[in-house]
Amino acid sequence: MSNRTPSASIAALPTSSTRSEAVDPNRASVTVWIAVLAAMIGSFMAILNIQITNASLLNIEGGIGTGVDNGSWISTSYLIGEIIVIPLTDYLSRVFSFRRYMLASAALFAAFSVACAFTHDLPSMIAMRGLQGFAGGVLIPMAFTLVLTKLPKPQQPVGLAIFALSVTFAPAIGPTIGGYLTENYGWRTIFFVNVIPTIAMVSALYFTLERKPMQLGLLREGDWPGIATMAIGLSALQTVLEEGNKDDWFSSPFIQRLAAIAVVSLSLFLWIELTTEKPLIRLRLLKGRNFGFGTIAMTMLGFALFGSVYILPAYLGQAQGYNSEQIGSVMAWTGLPQLILIPLVPQLMRRFDTRYIAFVGLMIFGYSCFMNTAMSPDYAGDQLWIPNIVRAIGQAMVLTPLTSVTTGDIAPQDAAAASGISNMFRNLGGAIGTAVLATVITKREQFHSNIIGQSVTPGREEVRDRIAQMTDYFMARGVSDPAAAHQQAIVALGNAVKHQALVMGFSDTFAVLAAVLVLAALAVTLTRKVKGSGGAGAH
Repeated sequence: MSNRTPSASIAALPTSSTRSEAVDPNRASVTVWIAVLAAMIGSFMAILNIQITNASLLNIEGGIGTGVDNGSWISTSYLIGEIIVIPLTDYLSRVFSFRRYMLASAALFAAFSVACAFTHDLPSMIAMRGLQGFAGGVLIPMAFTLVLTKLPKPQQPVGLAIFALSVTFAPAIGPTIGGYLTENYGWRTIFFVNVIPTIAMVSALYFTLERKPMQLGLLREGDWPGIATMAIGLSALQTVLEEGNKDDWFSSPFIQRLAAIAVVSLSLFLWIELTTEKPLIRLRLLKGRNFGFGTIAMTMLGFALFGSVYILPAYLGQAQGYNSEQIGSVMAWTGLPQLILIPLVPQLMRRFDTRYIAFVGLMIFGYSCFMNTAMSPDYAGDQLWIPNIVRAIGQAMVLTPLTSVTTGDIAPQDAAAASGISNMFRNLGGAIGTAVLATVITKREQFHSNIIGQSVTPGREEVRDRIAQMTDYFMARGVSDPAAAHQQAIVALGNAVKHQALVMGFSDTFAVLAAVLVLAALAVTLTRKVKGSGGAGAH
């Protein structure tokens, strides 16, 4: 190790050293572990809330009086809040102290969660979800940073495995929890689940995080131009992705203006970060081979991870008519197996190259998506059981080794900055993935509907026979007027075509997910082997 003094971000970190740590540098103290585990509760809850609404979207949309086209905003607005605050976390934790900032953010996260339950329209829901994400997003990189800086290298794989539970298990189990609560107690109750865990987390952190004075003078040194251009650019970009499909993309002046704002703001942001003395995001870290390619893979993983957990509930609700609890039951088979599998990953990391484990996990995850590319109108819960278990195996194998590979060449004094970049890009991938996949569904449904519609015409004998059979069906069930029965038959046939096109549109989204995961796996192959089994500092 060199004689470099750790940066202020490390000095601002919490837990104090203990006598046991001095005696055995390879084992963290009980105090450190309590702080790490408590922080993981916050990370778990913050990521859980990205997807907890997905199984309940139809109920929430009905409750606040909005349409299906706007439902993805309920998840996306939360992600935007998280994406903006994650890179700010290192800086603000030094300004207000790690302990004070984390405790305040946890309390605000619970408060905004409760506020979501009392919203009555889409704008207020978007605002509260955005603020909820802004508060909750702080908890993710802070938990990650604690693992990389406070746990000794031999214990970091265990800490990363616990963190992986929050990143992969939480979004998978979120729809299950949300669906059960919605169906039995109403959709508003899903926003109350954060209160008790937050109280437990705050109580534990209150006694284990070391008190540090605030450094308000650092506010004068803040990269405020970078902060402003990042927030404006990311918000505009996400709005373009979310609204572009409904507004016919660049034929809309609104989308054109927003796209221009996004391009200009993000270009200025990149220029500022690469030229300023104290940038908000130290993009130069991406020059590191492992961190650069690992972050690319992490972004694609976020696209697939959050995208798949958005698509599956949407498919079951829109195409199969499942209620919230039924959706949650299907999604549970993507989450529950990970409770068993993820704790075994550190053992694999001691035996095999972490790059190979991450590569295999990404390919298994991709194969599970490929299994869903030939769905039919009767493809529902029973048919999704095996793909979901395969998906659980792949997801369990990915994040811990991928994080270890990504942070393997990161020095301890750079851990907080690397944490912000890695977590921001993963969530950014998720936000883009959710919006892109929603667009793919719409476009591909239209495409398939046009193709099928060209074949389903009254000029074809089999179509006329089908209409006649359906007419007889309706007349046998009480429709006395032949003309009315014939009209109902035509409507029913049209609905069948629309339903088939919708299912095929969802199938195409899984093909996109599979392709993205293959690209992520290829990015992993471009990384170097990490010496040792730890994360940051293993160099």
